Amino acid sequence: MVFPTIEFAAFLVIVMAVSWLLMPVPALWKPFILAASYFFYSYADARFVLLIVSSTLINQLAAVAIGRWRDRRILIAAIVCDLGLLGWFKYYGFFALSVDRALQDVGLPAPLPLLQVALPIGISFFTFQALSYVIDVWRGDIRPVSLIDFAVYEAFFPHLVAGPIVRASEFTPQLATPRDPSQVQVTRAIFLIGGGLVKKVVLADLLATRIVDPVFDAPGQHSSGEIAVAVYGYAVQIYCDFSAYSDIAIGVALLLGFRFPDNFDRPYAAVSLQDFWRRWHMTLSRWLRDYVYLPLGGNRRGRRRTYLNLMITMVLGGLWHGAAWTFVIWGALHGGVLAGERAWRAHRGGPGGRPGRGPTGTTGPRHRAGGTGGAGGTVVLPRPKHPELADPGFAPSHNPGFAPSHPLPAPTPSREELPGTGMAPTGPREPGLAAGAAVLATAAPPIAATTPMRGPTNLPRVWLGRILVFHFVCAAWVLFRSPDLGTAAEIFGRLFTAGGPSPLVTTTVLVAIAAGLGAAAVPGWWWVRAQGLFAARRLGTQIILVVTFLLVIYAFVGQQDVAPFIYFRF
Repeated sequence: MVFPTIEFAAFLVIVMAVSWLLMPVPALWKPFILAASYFFYSYADARFVLLIVSSTLINQLAAVAIGRWRDRRILIAAIVCDLGLLGWFKYYGFFALSVDRALQDVGLPAPLPLLQVALPIGISFFTFQALSYVIDVWRGDIRPVSLIDFAVYEAFFPHLVAGPIVRASEFTPQLATPRDPSQVQVTRAIFLIGGGLVKKVVLADLLATRIVDPVFDAPGQHSSGEIAVAVYGYAVQIYCDFSAYSDIAIGVALLLGFRFPDNFDRPYAAVSLQDFWRRWHMTLSRWLRDYVYLPLGGNRRGRRRTYLNLMITMVLGGLWHGAAWTFVIWGALHGGVLAGERAWRAHRGGPGGRPGRGPTGTTGPRHRAGGTGGAGGTVVLPRPKHPELADPGFAPSHNPGFAPSHPLPAPTPSREELPGTGMAPTGPREPGLAAGAAVLATAAPPIAATTPMRGPTNLPRVWLGRILVFHFVCAAWVLFRSPDLGTAAEIFGRLFTAGGPSPLVTTTVLVAIAAGLGAAAVPGWWWVRAQGLFAARRLGTQIILVVTFLLVIYAFVGQQDVAPFIYFRF
């Protein structure tokens, strides 16, 4: 079931109505929302509901056992089960085919049968959530929750198939008490869902059909101009497509009374690749940091080991996205450049080399007042309680807007820096919004401007950094989009050598690319201002504006099917 469809709209209306009706009685609400989430997941293939149910039972049993006996063997068994399920469904074919080809090269028979294993939608996302839950219980960051709470957390339909990757410590505390309808951030939810619809059906799908898919499906039939525009087009398409899903998921969760962490923060405005990974798929970035990079040793074992840890983390991140060598190389490229940036900063005595100073020489992070991109100027945040939060480039592991369900001892301070990943703080919890009508002008923007503001900077150097990072990311996206290495090589080879006309490079395509890049660069306070203007209208006017917007979107889509989101494959 795809978000921007009539089927999902009908599903959401029914679920919202029954959810708020049952909300005061958790004993009824939790089984209902769990059943609704399983129905949502079964819409693609009912057989895979058994997979997520099995994952829930295995990980809950492991978490309870760890909480009781704290035996490392239980943790290892749970991790093996989770990765085994993920490996079988997602990587068996890739592994078996790679082994088969390698053995054929030396004249040996293939030891593994080549099977076509169907990939369950969203398996990478709910597996990572299950892993984080069990590992956090082992670390003592959280305590095991009830089976029904964990089942709702893992299967909650807004984030089930394509994220954001929500931690148990962020979600399960919200299950402790019924949600208050007077605290629902209606305006923010409307802007998130509306913005997501525009990015998905107006920009991403248009670019896919008009330029990206034709060029990447048959690069030998297209000129250098079309290939170059297709590369830029895919950069915009994947941003609009994936951030659209995240925005709609966060907006839908808000309408149901729940808060998710933000997942994007103007990634193409990044001035370094480390900065890019603070802004792009932030919930995956911090997952890789907390459960891969730091357990490998982070930056505690010398520079060479730090660079190796970065490479391993990003290669695994690439493999998480897809079972193909193109994704492995994509991750290796990002890991190599992240290591190179770190080495350069260490050589010049910047962050990663000289502690205590930010990317532009500032000594502490600065955030917009109001938490997420407000227009009230800047305030210097107080020194954090734990020293790792003061390190340049480090973002806290959890959204400060969430608190664990049970008080736990403070974690052991660490001096780790990010491997170029993480989620920036989103500031204090925002004021509640009156359901359906009275909304506050201070509501958070659709995409929170959470990245620390810089001090005085060298603007030419900043823009040079942005241009270089953007084009590196675009070049790496070629590997991400190409079905195989041969196609990627042909794309790069013809980028500067294929002459001829470019009929696919139309005004519509260029405007869509410019609009997508513009949407990715809008400052957070613009969204705050727009939400304030909308909130100032009367309820009748708000309803007319929303209905008109939906009719325009429906007219734009027409009778064509909405393409599945790109990250459904992962």
